[in-house]
Amino acid sequence: MPSFPSPGSVTVCEINRELLTADSLSETQAKETYGKLLRMVFNPVSFQPDQPGRSGPELDAEQPQVEEEGAGNGVAVQRKNAVEMVQGIASGCIKRLFNPCDVNLLPEVDLKGVSWHQHKHIIALISAPNQVLVRDYDDAECREPCILTHESQKDVKALEWRPNGGRVLSVSCKGGICIWAASFPGNAASIRSGAPCFVGTLPRGTGVRWTLVDFLRSDADEQITALSWSPDGRYLASASCESSSFTVWDVAQGVGTPIRRGLGGISMLKWSPTGDYFFSAKFDGTFYLWETNTWTSEPWSSTSGFVTGATWDSDGHMILIAFSKSPTLASVHFASKPPSLDALLLPVQLPEMSSLPGSQGIEKVAWNASGERLAVSFKGGDEIYRGLIAIYDARRTPVVSASLVGFIRGPGDNPKPMTFSFHDKFKQGPLLSVCWSSGFCCTYPLLFRSHALP
Repeated sequence: MPSFPSPGSVTVCEINRELLTADSLSETQAKETYGKLLRMVFNPVSFQPDQPGRSGPELDAEQPQVEEEGAGNGVAVQRKNAVEMVQGIASGCIKRLFNPCDVNLLPEVDLKGVSWHQHKHIIALISAPNQVLVRDYDDAECREPCILTHESQKDVKALEWRPNGGRVLSVSCKGGICIWAASFPGNAASIRSGAPCFVGTLPRGTGVRWTLVDFLRSDADEQITALSWSPDGRYLASASCESSSFTVWDVAQGVGTPIRRGLGGISMLKWSPTGDYFFSAKFDGTFYLWETNTWTSEPWSSTSGFVTGATWDSDGHMILIAFSKSPTLASVHFASKPPSLDALLLPVQLPEMSSLPGSQGIEKVAWNASGERLAVSFKGGDEIYRGLIAIYDARRTPVVSASLVGFIRGPGDNPKPMTFSFHDKFKQGPLLSVCWSSGFCCTYPLLFRSHALP
């Protein structure tokens, strides 16, 4: 029987397929449940939520209502070559559901507002329009997060830690990308040669100081809304909802190479864990699968709305995709080794998403690195289900299947999940962090027997 949190309660953690709840956020409750197993507690981080002026239902009333054949409860995706795509749009066979440059659609896309460091218990999150918080749970001497702010860091939309690059964080903002690095006594962060000189943030009690070591400036002062690092940490891909191209940066050199494709604003970028493949999505319902050897691509189109979330499996040969108008996920499996782009698309049924009272489809999705837990948020829902996150037990055999474990409820009044992310390398089990609209970033250990629990 799936676990369901009663109204007014808050979720604490999962222990062997049971999602435990409490009356309120409490460090004592965390210590008594998962704390005695992990020997550490992930206290919530408070922040100032950036409330968008308008929400999805209001936007739907203003957008032209277009009926799409076959949209229903399934995922309708079509693969086309580049010529067919252009011809289809020119002849009106493919209907444009959205203005591809409409920034009001950004709240409906997972912009990665929270990110875990790959190898440490350090989390970064967007805490205000121009601020980022960094919380180091391994630092017992400092329980307060560090605030990263700078005059160049305006209108933050996404952030991501650099793989294999120490404590280096990339932050997308208006006009470019801020690159932050941690400095320690006797080991100052290195500023790229030729980069502007920046002053770091206030030092913490332990002597760690965060310094803005570079600012990668975008063309035409664009608002950067999507980031994705290559798995080796050498390259950083960035895109703007205002542009039809994305840029691949050689960060050490501070040089960006534009990759120009497509006819609409880009909403999302995802580098595969192996680095062989790359995923890009747009607001017009199309997405592209790339191979990174020659940067050739294969376009796909969807009549189930635009991509709201995407997550690779740990092998990098399959990606799960969520669409704005469908309660079903799509899994794209590569049929052969790179650089081949031959792929097969299969639906991943989540029957609970279509049966939830008032549900309007999947909103965001995250998949932990081991492939055992899948987190899904959904639009709409009645008074009882609204704002919950569904947790699934996932299996790959090799087709993906999922069974519902239960739901996570956040703290505060009418909490809604704004963004969420797994810690990919947490050894004791999946670790899910959620930024709630009530102004708390809560971390939920999902612990079960496959990770040697009693």
